[in-house]
Amino acid sequence: MTLRLSTSNLEAIERLGVGVPHYDRAALAPRTLHLGVGGFHRAHMALYTDELAEGGGDWGIRGIGLLDTDRRMAAVLESQDHLYTLIERDSNESRPRVVGSIVDYVLVAGAADVFTEQIARPDLAILSLTITEGGYSLEQANPTLEAIATGLDVRRAATGAPLTILSCDNLPGNGNVAREAITRVCEARSEELVRFVETACTFPNSMVDRITPQTTDDDRAWLREEIGLDDGWPVVSESFRQWVLEDTFAAGRPQFEDVGALFTDRVHDWELYKLRMLNATHSCMAYLMAIEGVVYVDEAVAIPAVRRYLERFLATEAIPTIAEIPGHPAADYGRTVLDRYENTGVRDQIARLCIDGTAKFPSFLIPTVERQLELDGPVECAALALAGWARYLATVPAAERAHDPHGDRAATFAARAVDDPRAFLEFDQVFPPRLRESDRFGAAFVAASRELAARGSIAAMEAL
Repeated sequence: MTLRLSTSNLEAIERLGVGVPHYDRAALAPRTLHLGVGGFHRAHMALYTDELAEGGGDWGIRGIGLLDTDRRMAAVLESQDHLYTLIERDSNESRPRVVGSIVDYVLVAGAADVFTEQIARPDLAILSLTITEGGYSLEQANPTLEAIATGLDVRRAATGAPLTILSCDNLPGNGNVAREAITRVCEARSEELVRFVETACTFPNSMVDRITPQTTDDDRAWLREEIGLDDGWPVVSESFRQWVLEDTFAAGRPQFEDVGALFTDRVHDWELYKLRMLNATHSCMAYLMAIEGVVYVDEAVAIPAVRRYLERFLATEAIPTIAEIPGHPAADYGRTVLDRYENTGVRDQIARLCIDGTAKFPSFLIPTVERQLELDGPVECAALALAGWARYLATVPAAERAHDPHGDRAATFAARAVDDPRAFLEFDQVFPPRLRESDRFGAAFVAASRELAARGSIAAMEAL
């Protein structure tokens, strides 16, 4: 017999050994409106908010869904009273807990006026976002940013109340990126709106970190069969988590520092730690492992050649480009990254790491290459990672490749690179002029591409 996840069943669920909320969820005020309620948000910001509520805090979260693809999340959360299970996994232990900080979810697909009404609410203090790296792009019409701008205009006209817009996406200077993107959309509306954004809205930069693989049917089955709990959309994550933020909130904030968040004016340095070590090593292994048929990250780092390759990349290419944070040695952070990858409980998918390569590489890896070219330092590991991406795009059928809004364009350059590897470097959306014109990087990329085509990923790593 299994218990369905619901408010009425919480006492019985706790008797199963599952942590449950002990606070009055009805007393939480949804002063945070979150756009992009996926696995990461529910394993990260929503958990911090839940822990504060356990300690007496009264902040809650209202989720918002703009897209038709959000209908399933809306339906699942509504059927479970907006509760969900977070399963924290290490290699030898799984710890489920029910999270209650999301108290509402509003689906506005096809009803943008409802979204504007939500942003205009005078009690709203934070609009938080996880819309992926590509969600801030203005290369073409961006309905999400347009909807935010419309909501801000309604708020300006209604009350003019200040608002924090908090990006939780993996982007360097994510707050700055959000400010620039939203401001540019507002510029097409009115000077009054731009002034409101400049004077009444803040955009804190933040660094977020927690490995959160996509939920699988096996995760649901484990929760049902091993624990006795039926949850339509649980979340799985590692036990590690980190959140570093600037303390520039326009209308108040939860006391996130009480549950482990770090407020500092050195967010950029922490960003570089994560982007150039964790995110970059993800991208370094992603496509090389995908073309070898490796499914999980823990399986990848268990291969000695892969582990040595990532260690070499960190020690010789990534870390020399990073400013050391006092009291937090970069080498220690790098070792922690690789140790996290060994977690066999999380089962993070290589396929997940392959999503949005066109958006990720310019933030995660290209800056390291540019800096090493300035230092006349090594670029061979990065060149192999990028050659792996080209090989993946050229050899994996389009229907089987991970999602990338610009993947088709990238694949046209990769197809040309099969015979002429340098052709891939003409993909200017990823490769800036310095890389395209560098004889040293070009030679390293050509050598890596040819070694990869001739001998495969593992041998190419060993040949470095």
